[in-house]
Amino acid sequence: MELKATSMGKRLAQHPYNRVRLLAAGVEVSGERHEYLIPFNQLLGITCKRGLVWGELEFLLPEEQVVRLHGTEWQETQRFFHYLQQAWQAWSEEMSDVSARVLTELQQQIVAFTDQDRWLKRSELATLQSTIQQQFAALPLPLMRLEAFDNCRAQWRFCQQWLEQGEAAIRQRNRAWTARVIQANQPFFSTVETTPLNPSQCEAVVNGEDALLVLAGAGSGKTSVLVARAGWLLQRRLAQPDQILLLAFGRQAAEEMNARIQARLGESAIQARTFHALALHIIREGSNKQPAITKLESDSKARHRLLIDTWREQCNSKKTQASGWRQWLQEELMWDVPEGAFWQDDKLAQRLASRLERWLGLMRMHGGAQAAMIDDVPEALRDRFSKRIRLMAPLLKAWKSALKEEGAVDFAGLIHQAIAILEKGRFISPWKHILVDEFQDISPQRAALLTALRAQNKRTSLFAVGDDWQAIYRFSGAEMSLTTAFHHYFGEGDRCVLDTTYRFNDRIGDIANRFVQQNPHQLRKPLNSLSKGNKKSVTLLPQDQLEPLLDKLSGYAKPDERILLLARYHHLRPAILDKAATRWPKLQLAFMTIHASKGQQAEYVIVLGLHDGRDGFPAQARESIMEEGLLPQPEAFEHAEERRLAYVALTRARQQVWLLFDKAQPSVFVEHFRELGVPQNRKA
Repeated sequence: MELKATSMGKRLAQHPYNRVRLLAAGVEVSGERHEYLIPFNQLLGITCKRGLVWGELEFLLPEEQVVRLHGTEWQETQRFFHYLQQAWQAWSEEMSDVSARVLTELQQQIVAFTDQDRWLKRSELATLQSTIQQQFAALPLPLMRLEAFDNCRAQWRFCQQWLEQGEAAIRQRNRAWTARVIQANQPFFSTVETTPLNPSQCEAVVNGEDALLVLAGAGSGKTSVLVARAGWLLQRRLAQPDQILLLAFGRQAAEEMNARIQARLGESAIQARTFHALALHIIREGSNKQPAITKLESDSKARHRLLIDTWREQCNSKKTQASGWRQWLQEELMWDVPEGAFWQDDKLAQRLASRLERWLGLMRMHGGAQAAMIDDVPEALRDRFSKRIRLMAPLLKAWKSALKEEGAVDFAGLIHQAIAILEKGRFISPWKHILVDEFQDISPQRAALLTALRAQNKRTSLFAVGDDWQAIYRFSGAEMSLTTAFHHYFGEGDRCVLDTTYRFNDRIGDIANRFVQQNPHQLRKPLNSLSKGNKKSVTLLPQDQLEPLLDKLSGYAKPDERILLLARYHHLRPAILDKAATRWPKLQLAFMTIHASKGQQAEYVIVLGLHDGRDGFPAQARESIMEEGLLPQPEAFEHAEERRLAYVALTRARQQVWLLFDKAQPSVFVEHFRELGVPQNRKA
């Protein structure tokens, strides 16, 4: 059946189409020079209109495209439209049954996916959405028409929701599943640790994403969550003990974790390791070699002796090298350098030894050749950096020679070797779950080891527990952006926040949280305290009031209540502590640097040294071009890491903190604390 424009209509309409023909499942619209085939599966609507003289048909296609036929006799147009409409509707009803079957099967597939008794991962959502798109593309009806059919509408809306709002849908589904599974497993969550886990801890434990960052504020029970996570994986049979890898940054932390797992889970097959112990294991298994760790790593005197002897020999034998070192020490470090053979000055050499050690460590951590190090440095620093690297090159060469002579490797070399073995496929990771403690301290080198491990076993999940507010080890290579931009580096996943601290009261929490979050680069998170404090919980006090303060504490501090005195540097230990054992015999006093206090806690904390200038807090920037070039770039916020260090100091206290400052030269932090509402007392 077909419809043609009249001769007059054809002449007056001046339109490319003047004829339409009904086909088995579509229409063909044509003219003198043009022909257009419209299958029913692309047709969205048909409109029949009457003009002043002739009829008009409009065919609506996807993307708002319209094909028109003008100049047809009106009654003929009506008759053709009637037959076309019947044919199109009959075809549509038949195709709606086919579409309904496909959509119903797809809906059942989605329901079966969501009904599983487990966490649904974001990576699985991407696979599901791809399946939905493929099924939609195979439907005989245009997607825009499905809403019009009773047998398709509900299924279409259900599937479309998972396609368009999948992120929200999977979050809602996972929230509901999490609530059910925690409720059903209350005995586990109540007994896996000495005290029952709180809701945010439970939610972190059961979250099954491939890459999960657990932000654990000070005192929020991160170790409990790590232990419970290992226990949960075993209870749910998500892993065998030898498929779980726990990583800590120090040997003591790893041993404490092992003791805790043994005590709480009764499981000795799960072993927490340091990154270096892990690297040793990979090298042993992947190369059948037993690498020895150089004695230089554990003997600081031998380490310093090697570096200083090499440095002296270098300066003594080459005038250009000696001149370069003099310039470096005087112009960049602004040290007083003796005239003549300055390298023979023991005091200068002793001062330089720790710097040489740090710079060499950064070069070893980078691991590349001299040219690669220079290339990796920002262009603005490259010229100065390359001069310093050339001065350090003989020390690096001497270090490598010492290792070769000993037949040993250093810690940086261990990690590099382990990564190389993994990348060559000589070691296949058996671990399905990697749990990392203190993740904010991770360096790019250690992150590369994690990435290489996960590349070996694509099903490996990463459960990282840390706190960007306590990232205080940039000087040793830690890169905070590996935490703050976690999913950029480790793939899509989720983030949980442990929102309750069991350590300090709400007044300490309020001051510490607001102080650290003045840096916009820190991740925003809640951290609520269970106990109430008052305005006196954090107090500013002149530093000459230390002795009266200890006198006062001796009157009410209980013998089992610890008092921590914290300072930025070791040498700021107050001399008054030498007579503490006899002056205040019942006070449990301890002094340490703020860095060393990480992981510690006490009823009372006294922060010393809030003064400006040399040895002040915040510390003056002391980086040389070597640190600038080889350390991760700091965030653009003044005293960012020193601010985090102050946060660590404040959050060691359970009950009360005193911030002791120099009235003549107060630290800039003193004014910041005043602005936050911290009261200042004249006397203890």
